[in-house]
Amino acid sequence: MRAMLFGCFAPRGAVVDPAAVGNDDGTTPAAAKKSPCTKTKPKKRSMRRVQSSTARLRTLPVDDLSRTLASSGMHAFTYAELRLATRNFAATNKVGEGGFGPVYKGFLDDRIVPGIEPQHVAVKALDADGPQGHREWLAEVVYLGMQLTHPHLVKLVGYCIEDHHRMLVYEFMARRSLEDHLFQNVLSTLPWATRLKIAVGAAKGLSFLHEAETPVIYRDFKASNILLESDYTAKLSDFGLAKEGPVGEETHVSTAVMGTHGYAAPEYILTGHLTAKSDVYSYGVVLLELLTGRRSVDKRRKGREQNLVDWARPYLRRPDRLHRVMDPSLEGSYSEEAAAKAAMVAYNCLRSVPRTRPTMCEVVDALEPLLSMRDGLGAGTFVYTAPPVDDVVPDTCEADKENGRGGSEATAMKKMAVQRVGRHRPYASSVAGSEGAGSPRQSRDRGA
Repeated sequence: MRAMLFGCFAPRGAVVDPAAVGNDDGTTPAAAKKSPCTKTKPKKRSMRRVQSSTARLRTLPVDDLSRTLASSGMHAFTYAELRLATRNFAATNKVGEGGFGPVYKGFLDDRIVPGIEPQHVAVKALDADGPQGHREWLAEVVYLGMQLTHPHLVKLVGYCIEDHHRMLVYEFMARRSLEDHLFQNVLSTLPWATRLKIAVGAAKGLSFLHEAETPVIYRDFKASNILLESDYTAKLSDFGLAKEGPVGEETHVSTAVMGTHGYAAPEYILTGHLTAKSDVYSYGVVLLELLTGRRSVDKRRKGREQNLVDWARPYLRRPDRLHRVMDPSLEGSYSEEAAAKAAMVAYNCLRSVPRTRPTMCEVVDALEPLLSMRDGLGAGTFVYTAPPVDDVVPDTCEADKENGRGGSEATAMKKMAVQRVGRHRPYASSVAGSEGAGSPRQSRDRGA
């Protein structure tokens, strides 16, 4: 069993604690005997060509770069075509904005680009005054445009390099980002089964990058960079900060510290030494966000609760206390066994010593079996909207009189119905109501 797990990372020559991912007693789950990661090995894309291409392309003049990229098979859009596709980059088509620049929804068909398949796209335009620039734009083109494809990486449809314009065109992800669902939408909450599906999909995307012949370190893994298809399939986006990982006898890559506060691994922040285990730590933070419904850093909370890892990590190894940190909006609708196992995965990903963290291959092995522990829960988004009292309990006095009911009886029934509508839904944890900061949903409502 251990030999199979070691096969996931044997090419790297790393020494890994076999109990890094497993049960609380250090045993490895039986489901890990058949590793899904092992199956993906024949599909790995060699990154040696990508690595050399990246270095070479960065030194080319713009005209030569355009000709080189045109021969790569990616579609080279003109600025005029993308302007038409987005209705002149209309504000109503703007779907988001990050460090790279604004993102617009667009539609392409053969009226705009002859011969192209009709499709919705997301057009990301580089902000010339933003923190990222041509280097990050080019990294995105190289990684997603040169044979680096996977079901859990967002697809790059094409690019635009014209005058000072630098744009990227992606497949459109209908559900937007994980961050939108966890922290922006106060009217709905992701059900447990959907959260697990997202966690497994994102883990598979990272595992694919880490297991390439020349590993790729994502470096900016966070909730806003996990995009969701209509069926909540997770795909990683934004490869602007990605780096080729260490090869051969190298143990790390030395680089400037970049990323997002709250997600970056502590050893990377202190030393600038980047490894695949840096991504593993960031994954642990996102998994913790999925479990708790809280942001990695929230200055609105008090004391230690401002930092999610500091607050929640002590509870992750205690199934009897785990309910204290689980997202109250789930209202107990989750498998306690699956939650405990997922919490242990998060705990191990967040270990302070990098070499004791699991590989992403091991994370996939540990989380994927939990998808079957759904306890009959649906995978769709649960939406609860309290209707007006008048809609639920109309004035039924006249109807009650016609049916022979007394006025006092009708009044009592109406009062009971109003009480049912106005009653708060119970939290899963008996301590959730006593937390000083309230539930994450309540805090967001107060801050809105």
